[in-house]
Amino acid sequence: MSFWLFGDALASPLPFDRLTFHENPAPLAKGAVTNDWPRFNGPTDNAISVEKPLIKKWLPSGPTLLWEAEKGEGYSSPGIKGERLVLFHRLNGKETVECLHRESGKRYWSYEYPVEYRDRYGYSNGPRSSPVIDGEYVYLQGVTSWLTCLNLETGKLIWNRNLSDEFSVPEYFFGKGSNPIIAEDKLIINIGGSKDRCVVAFHKKTGKQAWIAKDSWGASYSSPTLARIHDKEVCLVLTGGESRPPKGGLLVIDPKTGEKLARFPWRADKYESANAVPPVPVGMNRVFLSECYELGGVLVEFNENFVPNILWRKPDFNIHWMTPILSDGHLYGVSGRHQQGAEMVCVKVDTGMEVWRKRIAWDQEYQGRRIRLEAFRASLLRADGHYLCLSELGSLLWLDLSPKAGEVISSAQLFFASGTWTLPAVSGGLLYIMQNETDRMSNTRSRILCYDLRKK
Repeated sequence: MSFWLFGDALASPLPFDRLTFHENPAPLAKGAVTNDWPRFNGPTDNAISVEKPLIKKWLPSGPTLLWEAEKGEGYSSPGIKGERLVLFHRLNGKETVECLHRESGKRYWSYEYPVEYRDRYGYSNGPRSSPVIDGEYVYLQGVTSWLTCLNLETGKLIWNRNLSDEFSVPEYFFGKGSNPIIAEDKLIINIGGSKDRCVVAFHKKTGKQAWIAKDSWGASYSSPTLARIHDKEVCLVLTGGESRPPKGGLLVIDPKTGEKLARFPWRADKYESANAVPPVPVGMNRVFLSECYELGGVLVEFNENFVPNILWRKPDFNIHWMTPILSDGHLYGVSGRHQQGAEMVCVKVDTGMEVWRKRIAWDQEYQGRRIRLEAFRASLLRADGHYLCLSELGSLLWLDLSPKAGEVISSAQLFFASGTWTLPAVSGGLLYIMQNETDRMSNTRSRILCYDLRKK
């Protein structure tokens, strides 16, 4: 396999042919709170941002568009540290990593390598996993399990590994999709390789194998999460990809050694099913899980010996892939396997009692006419006291979600493109949206779009 780094890393980024620049952002407000976005679920790994203040009202066209860049295939979210944004996608038959300036979209460097993958269900052929930024390094796992570590400043290769060959990783339903996670000096991945090599840790600076947690449950599309249970740091891995018979569930692993501390089965009894929702730590000793095909949601509590006990289960709290958000003792998530009929749900976390359930729908002005839209299987991001909501067709909303109700504050139709399944990212008062497929109205191809949410 060959690799390319285009040009020398630049002290000042330059425009490139796929970039369209519109305008500069407003200055940050005095006392503004900002954060980096080092992983797909943000700095605290729970789809919650501390950024404020953020604009809550905009024109029907949406917030101010600063820049956009045409991108290739894939569902990755951007990784952001400081002024640098890492874009991971498949372009012209190569998995491509680009480092862009977050305010202008100009490019510092680009790195790529060839990839051969064809999605058997007709979905995107690009990467599902998102960049993970840690210090001076950025880690990327491609759709065929090619693992790469690059220097964030220069784009130079630090190390790489072909996990598919080394661990005999099957293709699974949609290629490789689980995001890696950093735990101190280790990079942990739900690999799902042969010989029950389920979860593997690598030394993050060298790529050398640190430990293997063996289990027959394989690899899912859910991403590992770190938590503390009985004052011990653990790694929560919801496993379960393609297998006959279907199998999978939660593994609780010591991130230092790879020791399995607990095993809790939670997987639909259907071949064409896969776990995709990240585990959500609830308090010190409890974890919420959800799958959308049969079992739905469950709250599990672990005793001092890491023996699991089900506190409640709720089959109709069946989240497909978005990360449910825990706020003030309530979980907010989008329930439903299919686009039609998906509903926003609020559940009291202690008891599993459903507080409310509704289809988020609104009237939208678009290209001179009023149309009725729904959020469908949307993604949620909590920021500045409210919830940014991105529908799977390209609608952007601010929602007021509380145990009392779920109401639309602002709405905009950014584009009409299916497959908008990537959680938005917020960093430095700027909002980044991934349009993963062609806009059916304007015929605009896949893009990353940067919007200004800075409050003057």
